Amino acid sequence: MPRVAIIGCGDVATVHFEALAAVEGAQLVAVCDTDPGRLAAAEQAHGVPGFGDYLGMLDSVRPDVVHVCTPHNQHVDPAIAALQRGINVISEKPLASTLADGERLAAAAAASSARIGICFQNRYNQAVQAMQCRIASGEFGAVLGGSGTVMWSRNAAYYESRPWRGTWAGGGGGLLMNQAIHTLDLLQWMIGDVVSVKGHAATNVLADAIEVEDTAELVLTHEGGARSVFYATLANTTNEPITVDVETETASLRLRGSLVITHHDGPVEVVDERRAASGGRDYWGVSHQLYIADFYAQLGNGGPFWIDPQEALKTLRIIKDVYAQSYPGRLAGVS
Repeated sequence: MPRVAIIGCGDVATVHFEALAAVEGAQLVAVCDTDPGRLAAAEQAHGVPGFGDYLGMLDSVRPDVVHVCTPHNQHVDPAIAALQRGINVISEKPLASTLADGERLAAAAAASSARIGICFQNRYNQAVQAMQCRIASGEFGAVLGGSGTVMWSRNAAYYESRPWRGTWAGGGGGLLMNQAIHTLDLLQWMIGDVVSVKGHAATNVLADAIEVEDTAELVLTHEGGARSVFYATLANTTNEPITVDVETETASLRLRGSLVITHHDGPVEVVDERRAASGGRDYWGVSHQLYIADFYAQLGNGGPFWIDPQEALKTLRIIKDVYAQSYPGRLAGVS
């Protein structure tokens, strides 16, 4: 029966609490947050002791698993502290707010007997799984290229409610680090590791509210020579479904919630996405529960979890490469 603690009781912790309730045998034993109000609310809601300091919690409670649901710049130190104590970790995306910290966490994971998984839960979406498996099988021939889009809307109030989101120091970036990272991860996972990045990020509509980007465009070259393009913005009037398209020798695959596979010789297949109720935001997807259940199911297995820091570094490196091209000399944005 794994004993579990959650560090960070803000917005995204909602889906972690929900997912834990569905993991057979998992026992929530502590919560931690530096905000007294959020901490008190979590203590009352879940009936467990609360801590304002994660080190004190780890040493006092000694959980088997800790969930890190803190702001971006506070992911790495709690995760490393847990790993050094042999405590397994589930950490929210991104891996880290800087590339140096991401590499530091990857090194700590490699040196630890404990496991760590990074929350790219959209890889568990039913249509996404079908798309990746069918492409990887080789049944459609070679992958020629692809594209991805995130056409979403955010306003100043969104950033005012959590000021760290709009800063280099707190978020490590903007749109690419916070909203578009999941879709970018899917694109590189489906088409292959990225060997070259050409990109540009800019603040087109929210410059009065944030110092980070709200729009970005990328051209990616993947191993094997396939090319993909990616566009994301928070300047749209609504939150449209994300898109991931992959073109192969014999079929076109289009992901917009559900997956549509159009074979070049005529047949069309549809794989529907599952729907699930949650207290979290709809754009977080529906698969945190599947991701977290899988992590717990594999705790007794040897070797790293399949979405570990080394895997998560792939997307972080793409994003930081775009920042280096777009903001030369801005240390906080590229390190």
